[in-house]
Amino acid sequence: MTKTTQTASITAVLVDAIESTWHAIQERHPDVPEVVVTIGSGSAAKGLKLGHFAADRWVRGTERVHELFVGGEGLKNGGRDLLGTLLHEAAHGAAQVRGIKDTSRQGRFHNTKFQAIGKEFGLRLSHNNTQGWSETAVPDATLSAYGDQVAQLDAALVAYRITETIGGGRKSNNNGVSALCDCARKIRVSKAVYEGGPILCGLCGTEFRADDDELTDDDRVEG
Repeated sequence: MTKTTQTASITAVLVDAIESTWHAIQERHPDVPEVVVTIGSGSAAKGLKLGHFAADRWVRGTERVHELFVGGEGLKNGGRDLLGTLLHEAAHGAAQVRGIKDTSRQGRFHNTKFQAIGKEFGLRLSHNNTQGWSETAVPDATLSAYGDQVAQLDAALVAYRITETIGGGRKSNNNGVSALCDCARKIRVSKAVYEGGPILCGLCGTEFRADDDELTDDDRVEG
């Protein structure tokens, strides 16, 4: 077997296991949409991305298809953690189908609506000030329910991507966070106040949003 064939086998088996798990999630939650699976680097200046759900990123004929991204670095954590990432992103997919706004701050901050959907999907979610209800764990009962899929994922996880250290992000300072709303009003608040929860404009009703470069993400991110 050539090196090229071995690499292709690693990728094909892994994608097959991810798609099989996604289909199992859809069987339990019919409003989880179809996706195109992509695998790549999750290393970034602002942290390590384990996965994301991105609406309407692919085109098939005249249809738009959503994207499921899986960060290669997170694959070293095993099938249970990967199941958690897939359930997390499936919950975002269900929110998209239901017309529920489950995040803010360019998808970074996970609100209580996402918490409710994540619980429905069998996840245990924890809160932090930067990303809201984003920290994801798979309880034993959920692990048991997806036992066959986790076994398939574990068998497919024979390689993972090396985490890179990427610099170049804007350094934080003591001047606080500058944020804009949709009507272009501007405020500056401390980072702790900004990350404490959404700040709404009294005129247009939209959230004041900061440039991501002004913020520091946690090391592990699930979008």
